[in-house]
Amino acid sequence: MTEPYLTIAKNTTYEQTIKKSRFICSIARVSSEEEAQQFITSIQAANKKATHNCFAYMIGDNDRIQRESDNGEPSGTAGIPILESLKLAKIHNVVAVVTRYFGGIKLGAGGLIRAYSNTTTEAIHQAGLVQRIKQAILKITVTYALHDPLLYYLKENNLEVAGEEYGVNVETSIYVNETDLEDVKEKLINRFNDQLQITEGDQRFNEIPYVVCKIKLEKIKSHL
Repeated sequence: MTEPYLTIAKNTTYEQTIKKSRFICSIARVSSEEEAQQFITSIQAANKKATHNCFAYMIGDNDRIQRESDNGEPSGTAGIPILESLKLAKIHNVVAVVTRYFGGIKLGAGGLIRAYSNTTTEAIHQAGLVQRIKQAILKITVTYALHDPLLYYLKENNLEVAGEEYGVNVETSIYVNETDLEDVKEKLINRFNDQLQITEGDQRFNEIPYVVCKIKLEKIKSHL
């Protein structure tokens, strides 16, 4: 994915008991359908005695890959509620498996939908959210006379310095969001009257904690 997107901050497992049935949601980041299937297989292998291992995942640009499974529960009572919980949280590139150990009391269709939805939502809450932003490294070469003005400009414009190398001139590397790349380069060139050289380096994903996730997840739970 190239655009900024939300995902879970960490892989986690959340468990709760509802009318003597254990519901365990295992949620993880994935970048491909193969990774998602491997994760599902690992959870199934670790819970061979479970009554059900239901799952859902969303992967790729515009969530083009979406899969869900009731794994033996009544149609529409497990896989879809898990998938809807992921969608309501607006997270991407994730897989969630909800394992159920039946406790002897039937929940009915409505009860199952709420159980699978709420268990998934609580797992998302426990995992926390981050925004992943694709960034490129810009390498800016300037004379020593322009080095301090450059650093001041970068600080004033909240541009993170990745590192510096000193030689005949100074090469300062900065992280720039891909969506801002051309704008940042143009402004640097204009500000320093084209007295610098700019080259693009490697790319990375920067992760920013999504601090309002608790508020959003409470709204999500109110819809379930």
